[in-house]
Amino acid sequence: MTIREAIGEVDRLRKNTYAQKDKISWLSRLDLRVKHKVLDTHQGNPAADFAGYNEKTELDTQLLVPAPYDEMYLRYLEAQMEYYDQQEDRYNNAIDLFDSIWDDFVKWYNRNHMPLGQKLKF
Repeated sequence: MTIREAIGEVDRLRKNTYAQKDKISWLSRLDLRVKHKVLDTHQGNPAADFAGYNEKTELDTQLLVPAPYDEMYLRYLEAQMEYYDQQEDRYNNAIDLFDSIWDDFVKWYNRNHMPLGQKLKF
């Protein structure tokens, strides 16, 4: 999924007034979390140089999480909008869906990628 696809899909599914730059910032924070908590802990990190997205980032840039786990981007954007709209129940539903997809992604990544070894300390 690309930045454009994620924003377009969430805008189609949920009417909102949030600026594109806000949505790009939220996607950036999420992918930085993916990088630091998941990709950086395994060998062959495909995003070792990733430093986030900004308004100048091409909208056709591929996000870090592959299908079928890329739905997490939609749920995360949705959760952010509900949070800032102060819709607590709707936020809780969206973040629960996000957390479920996040957990599935992390489990899949851990099963399919070799973790970095730890140095023994004496």
